[in-house]
Amino acid sequence: MINYPLKFHPILKEKIWGGNKLKNLLNKKCSLNNVGESWEISGIENNISIVSNGCYSGQSLVDLIKQYKGSFLGDKIYASFGDRFPLLIKFIDAKYDLSIQLHPTDKLAKKRHSSFGKSELWHVVQADTDSKLIIGFNSLITENKYIEALTKNNITSILNYVNVKPKDSFFINSGTIHAIGSGVLLAEIQQASDITYRVFDWNRKGLNGEERELHTDLALEAIDYYSEDYQKISFDILNTPSPIVENKYFVTNYILINRNLVRQISKDSFKIYMCIQGNGIVKINDFIESVSIGDTILIPAKNKEVIFEAMHMELLEIYIDDDKFLLQN
Repeated sequence: MINYPLKFHPILKEKIWGGNKLKNLLNKKCSLNNVGESWEISGIENNISIVSNGCYSGQSLVDLIKQYKGSFLGDKIYASFGDRFPLLIKFIDAKYDLSIQLHPTDKLAKKRHSSFGKSELWHVVQADTDSKLIIGFNSLITENKYIEALTKNNITSILNYVNVKPKDSFFINSGTIHAIGSGVLLAEIQQASDITYRVFDWNRKGLNGEERELHTDLALEAIDYYSEDYQKISFDILNTPSPIVENKYFVTNYILINRNLVRQISKDSFKIYMCIQGNGIVKINDFIESVSIGDTILIPAKNKEVIFEAMHMELLEIYIDDDKFLLQN
C-alpha cells in the first residue's frame, strides 16, 4: 500500500489565451510563454501524470493504478473504471477570454468518441477587477434562435455573463455553453475527458497563425438550449469542510485551516487536495509532506486519516462517493 501523499509533475500547456499567473502566483516552474493550463493530475492518453516525490518518484499514475488497483482508487471505483483515472484536475489562467464552448454528455461522448462526457467544477482562485465567466444563455432560447445568432456573428448577445471574485465556485453541467473570461485564475475539477466543442473564438488566430477549428455542427446536438440555471456556491468556515458539490461524478469540499486538523473520510476513494492559498503540512502515518499554494497531492484510497497543520491554508478536497458515482461500464 502507498502510505504517503503523492505529488506529480504538472503538465503545463501553452495557450493563445494564457498568461503568467500559473508561474507568478502558483509557483509553476516553466520557460513557456502564455501558459494557460497546468494539468495537475491526469490519466489522459499522452498526458499521464508522473510522480515527483518519494519512493515512487518517476512512476506514472497509470502504473500505480495497475499495480495497486482498488487500494489506490477504491474498490468500487476500480471495478468500474479499471486502469483509467476517472478525473482530470487542472489550474487554468485566462489572460484573455477563452473560446465559447461546451462539452458533450456521457451518452453522446460515448457514442461519438468512446469517451466520458465532461461535467466540471470551477473554483475561482484569483480574479482581476470586473472579471467574468460566461455560463449558459441570458434568457430562454431555442435552437433556431441560437443558430440565427451564430450565423449573424452575434452569439455574445445571447450569453449569460457572471461577475466573479475569489472563492466563487460554479458547477457546469455537460451541454452548458460556457467560457472563462480574461483575468480569471481558477481550479477545475472535471471528468476525465478532453473533448471540447468550440463554437466561437472571437475571430482570432491560433499559435500557428490560423483560425482555430470550430465544431459548430457537433455542438448543435450537444447544447442544452433550455437550461438557464447554474450553481454558484460561496463559503468561509474555519476548519470544517464546506460542501461545494456532491454528485455522481465527484465530491468537492472547501477547507480553510488555521490549526491542526484531523480529517477522516470513510468513503472508499482516493483523495485529492489542491492548495489554493497559504501553506502547511500534510501527514499520513509517519510521512510528512509540505504543501503551498499551487500544489496538488493525491492520497490513495486505503489511507483513511489525513492530518493537516497550518497557520493559514485553503484547500479543495476532492474524492468520489463510492455509493453514488456513475457506473462507466
